[in-house]
Amino acid sequence: MKHKVIVNPIAGKGFGARAIPKITALLTAHHLEFDLVCTERPGQAVELACQAILDGYDTVVAAGGDGTYQEVINGMMLAVPDARTNGHVIGNLGILPVGSGCDFTWSVGISGDLETACAQLARGQTRRVDVVRLTVDGQTRYFDNELGIGFEGVVTVETKKIKFLRGLALYLPAVLKSILISLKPAHAVIECELDGETRRLEGTYLMIDVCNGGRAGGSFFVAPEAHVGDGLLDLIVVRQIPRLRMLAMIPHFLQGTHIKQPDVQTLRARRVTIVSQDGLLAHADGEMVCTDAHRIECEIIPQKLNVVC
Repeated sequence: MKHKVIVNPIAGKGFGARAIPKITALLTAHHLEFDLVCTERPGQAVELACQAILDGYDTVVAAGGDGTYQEVINGMMLAVPDARTNGHVIGNLGILPVGSGCDFTWSVGISGDLETACAQLARGQTRRVDVVRLTVDGQTRYFDNELGIGFEGVVTVETKKIKFLRGLALYLPAVLKSILISLKPAHAVIECELDGETRRLEGTYLMIDVCNGGRAGGSFFVAPEAHVGDGLLDLIVVRQIPRLRMLAMIPHFLQGTHIKQPDVQTLRARRVTIVSQDGLLAHADGEMVCTDAHRIECEIIPQKLNVVC
């Protein structure tokens, strides 16, 4: 099989570039046929992944973090336009975890250890997973793991200011700093659609998470009951709470027990729409998607992608 390996050299605060010799050596040792290319600017992985599918590569491999995986999936979706509306699978995605946050790897069963992940890629087993269509004020893209609105958007902004750290060592300080920042929770109307029925929520929310995968921020089990192939979105909403209560919630998010707390509500749906007159700040898979949006829509696209794991 032909593999197109797309490396984000600045992923993981530069770890992506430092990992290239090891990636090349490991894939060669496993006798994989591959071509390796590095991105040079944000968004280029979308173009490279799209071209790889058009060029007939069997597997597109994203070497980076969650943001890189998302770009590659967007490129694969772009290469197969009718796959957005029919049951066609868009192709095979391989993942090599060299980014700051590699939470999607956990959700699909790929090791966080680069050597083991290369062995899994060489083994070639796949599992079918869902993709999420995200529309922000009329602009559409796709994500695979998690959309975080409100507090998580602030955390994402703070992670960009921290140099050299990766994983939980990066995200935990950013979470603690974000709690001290003056954040005005948004008043929003949330509509969740499932099997022809619509559930409506309205309130002032500290954070709203729409999840396909279960983990975010390196080690936070935001949606502990989520499954990437069940055809459903997991919605996690946290109402406005005091700062001390936010601090007390951190251990719960690390263990996934927050969903039992009275300030947290969970739902499952195939489509989630969030509307707010307040400006919504949001990230998807660790990359900022908006700072002042007023309408965000998420729709699950079931069984759309094969992940090599």
